[in-house]
Amino acid sequence: MGAFAAVVGVLIAYSMLNPAVTISFLDTPLIFLAVFLITGAGNSINDYFDVDIDAVNKPSRPIPSGRIGLSQALYFSLVLFVVGIALAFLINVMCGVIALFNSLLLIYYARTLKRTVLLGNISVGYLTGSTFLFGGAVFGMEGLKALSVLFLLATFATLAREIVKDIEDIEGDKKDGANTLPIMIGVKKSAYVAASVGFLAVLASPIPYMQSMLSPAYLYVVVFADLLFAVAVFEIIVKSNAAKSSKLFKIAMLFALLSFVAGAV
Repeated sequence: MGAFAAVVGVLIAYSMLNPAVTISFLDTPLIFLAVFLITGAGNSINDYFDVDIDAVNKPSRPIPSGRIGLSQALYFSLVLFVVGIALAFLINVMCGVIALFNSLLLIYYARTLKRTVLLGNISVGYLTGSTFLFGGAVFGMEGLKALSVLFLLATFATLAREIVKDIEDIEGDKKDGANTLPIMIGVKKSAYVAASVGFLAVLASPIPYMQSMLSPAYLYVVVFADLLFAVAVFEIIVKSNAAKSSKLFKIAMLFALLSFVAGAV
């Protein structure tokens, strides 16, 4: 999804800036591969540092189940980071700098930030939203400005889901000594924070159309994303079902991504 979002970012930025910009034939596949590899590296390094938490919350995962060794996961992750960053610098310096910064943030998040109140959640929100910025960076600073609204929408939606995921993983996080928002202020209050952030994302969803960034087709699809966000909020607030709410947030984000595509073509 992250790699696809970056390509969507390229498409939207190009449609907004054309004919003022040009793009190389190789830029789009390089964007896809760079994000794909760096996201994979981030997931791997996260599993490396989270082995104790996953042993409680998700023992069937490759590392806690013993199917993959810790050192194997670490080396695999580092190789993906290096190749992904190298591909990003082949596009241009701005893409390379974003890839390098995001890679370092992914490592720092997995090692430290994940166990802090809100900082880890905000980091993941930024990292998800920055995939659009990465696609826009193909066209330099103008591309970044063009996609700033989509960056904020994706950041808010991801932040809401990350808080819900912390609620879902609270038992394992407690045993690992993490200091997440649900541990600090409680599950119910955290659910309200997640719902409020998700509501902001829904409230802001018409902005890309109102600013003439995307066509009316965007509105026809984003309404499904907004409805799923609403159901996800219902599940966490009314039914206290963090697992189902997290899945619904993820599906809603997929529909939001599809709405960006629909509005850009």
